[in-house]
Amino acid sequence: MRLCVLGAGAVGSAVVELAAEHGHVVTAFADSESAVVDADGIDADAVLSKKREEGVVGDADPESVFDADYDVLVEATPTTLGDAEPGFSHVERALADDRHVVLANKGPVAERYADLRALEAESEGTVRFGATVGGALPILSTIEDVGSSRVSAVYGVLNGTANFVLSRMAAEGLDYEHVLAEAQDLGVAEADPTFDVDGTDTALKGVIVANVLSDGETEYTLDDADVEGIQELSGSMLDLAAEDGQTIRLIVEVADGAVRVGPRLVPENGAVAPSGTENAVQIEADYCGRLGITGQGAGGPETASAVLTDVKRLAD
Repeated sequence: MRLCVLGAGAVGSAVVELAAEHGHVVTAFADSESAVVDADGIDADAVLSKKREEGVVGDADPESVFDADYDVLVEATPTTLGDAEPGFSHVERALADDRHVVLANKGPVAERYADLRALEAESEGTVRFGATVGGALPILSTIEDVGSSRVSAVYGVLNGTANFVLSRMAAEGLDYEHVLAEAQDLGVAEADPTFDVDGTDTALKGVIVANVLSDGETEYTLDDADVEGIQELSGSMLDLAAEDGQTIRLIVEVADGAVRVGPRLVPENGAVAPSGTENAVQIEADYCGRLGITGQGAGGPETASAVLTDVKRLAD
């Protein structure tokens, strides 16, 4: 498949780097200020080197990528809330041209799901977004394979930064601010970690799951989620939990038409108490019972692998 990749952050760059290994050709690549287009396929090493050294991917205008020869638009620009722009307009333009779309950007799926599906219905293109929930973990594809109507609940840990902070607080008896600073030093937390620690990122993923489970009957956005973060937790709270064989994790629960995110007591060595930056999700479904998925839910190559898995599904 010929790919047009929008976004030159960790995920978009990793897609460009890994595409050839998966049998695909990147014919267009853009960041917010520049683009490179080549019908025969861009030179990934040269372009990524240029981005690192000069801060741009090429000399063309970013808008030029939409005129390139491509089969799939990979939307990997930063997630935005509300109108989900500019990502939503990128998707709209690709679908209007009957191209497929694979999203790593959560905004259009979490904030404008009905609009997204309406555009898809009018296009010859298909939209896939497995990378928006759990990175490399096959959470949405598992729901798809089982059948959304058979899934009654999805719950667990879906943010690696928050999980790192809480697992370190529990293991070392340290306070929140100390561990958060450590996470930032290690590159596990962003300079502004608000979306991760206040529950917003987890809630966006929960909303996407809720939209998939609803299958068009009800549309969910971030405003529909009940969200509480981890900023007020102290080391002593985790110490008290440990005395009873429990710990605290930032848990998302999608069930009974509701999305809830907040710190929850869970068994210390249980299925939804992963360590470090891991994610862990439980899916409750008819006939299957409880399905568990655990692993790395974020990172450039990890999320890019989910993007490329979606591309493969389109090719098949």
